[in-house]
Amino acid sequence: MPTPLTRGGLTRRDALKRVLLGAAGLALSDRLAVLAGQQQEARARSVIQIWMWGGPSHLDTFDPKPDAGYDYCGPLDKAIPTNVDGIRVNAELPLLAQQADKYTIIRSMTHGINAHETASYIVQTGRKPGRLVYPCVGAVVSLFKGYDQGYAGAVPPYIVLTRPQGRFSEAGFLGQKCKPFATGGDPSRTPFAVEGIVAPGISDERQHSRRELLHSLDTLGESMPTNPHLEALDRCEDKAYAMMLGEAKRLFDLSEETEEIRERYGPNTFGQSCLMARRLVEHGVPYVTINYQGWDTHKQHFQTMRQKLPEMDRGVATLLQDLAERDLLQSTIVWWSGEFGRTPKVQWEPPWNGGRGHYGKCFSAVLAGGGFKGGRVVGASDEKGAEVTERPVYPRDLIASMYVMLGIDPEGPLPNPRGLDVRVLPSDEAGEESGGLLTEIM
Repeated sequence: MPTPLTRGGLTRRDALKRVLLGAAGLALSDRLAVLAGQQQEARARSVIQIWMWGGPSHLDTFDPKPDAGYDYCGPLDKAIPTNVDGIRVNAELPLLAQQADKYTIIRSMTHGINAHETASYIVQTGRKPGRLVYPCVGAVVSLFKGYDQGYAGAVPPYIVLTRPQGRFSEAGFLGQKCKPFATGGDPSRTPFAVEGIVAPGISDERQHSRRELLHSLDTLGESMPTNPHLEALDRCEDKAYAMMLGEAKRLFDLSEETEEIRERYGPNTFGQSCLMARRLVEHGVPYVTINYQGWDTHKQHFQTMRQKLPEMDRGVATLLQDLAERDLLQSTIVWWSGEFGRTPKVQWEPPWNGGRGHYGKCFSAVLAGGGFKGGRVVGASDEKGAEVTERPVYPRDLIASMYVMLGIDPEGPLPNPRGLDVRVLPSDEAGEESGGLLTEIM
């Protein structure tokens, strides 16, 4: 019998080898950098995670059910064809409909949890909560694709636009080294006031003057020029000022982009965050999360969707197109998901008055780029979007598939400062639910 993380009798490690060897039977030397059991050749270099904070409705986005009736669709009861025959999305996503050849919709995501904190943890770590706090995908990628690869970028390898969720410790037991750098600020404003890098109203000349004043008062440093602790502080200061006055400051300066491209993304926080994410992966940053708030729509759901869906449609569609035009999409995974979906049946009764609740039994996710095939649909839900009817996909299936594309062995050891004997993802024997790697799109 296949184990939980197998498909057709293949283990994850076997599937990893086969995926990287390629369906066309390419020679081993052309596809693998090293022998089995060691880190494999990566197709993807970076990830842009679009975190739909609060949980988006699958019926109102990528799994429309126009025949389910008003109690399920409300006024958003139309589906439109995409540029891929047979795939339809909600009518509120016309721009994404024209980019469907670039992404795969997973309509059978499931974990069954309706609490924000627990669901967020499961979707972003691939594990159920337990004694240890495991790192999220961003922290793992920043370790393997950042620090372990000698990353020397001007900014940290794991960036969050613009504020962290606060649902759990993203770095987990990997510690401060893998904690995300949250920018704060608002990229739709000029300047984008990135915390610790851009100080509104303070010129570069004034920053230089402040540093000179600091040094003129530093008599302790002058009296102990070879003290290793003070030398370490000096190195930290040099890095900090390099971020404030050097390459990092330019990287976060969206005024370097043309007005045309900024307008394409949309003159709002989310649209400009998508543009900022493109700049970051173009610069070589391994992991960028856009924490996109506003999707926890218990009340006045449809009024909120009328505002949020066009904004999301414009930002994500432009991001996919822009990445493709710059030959970055094949090396960049774009992962769109929230912690769960929302109740298929609308809660018309007071106090919700047309809201949707939390729903972890069945929801949607989207994957694009990084070697994943586009123009596909994985799995299916029933006629009302309430139950998974085909090919259940659990969070660790999706995460393991991304790790494979990034050249990270899902079953390999996870180095950590505490010396714990743990794997990147739980083993097949750990009792975790799984539908297997997404081999149909890899």
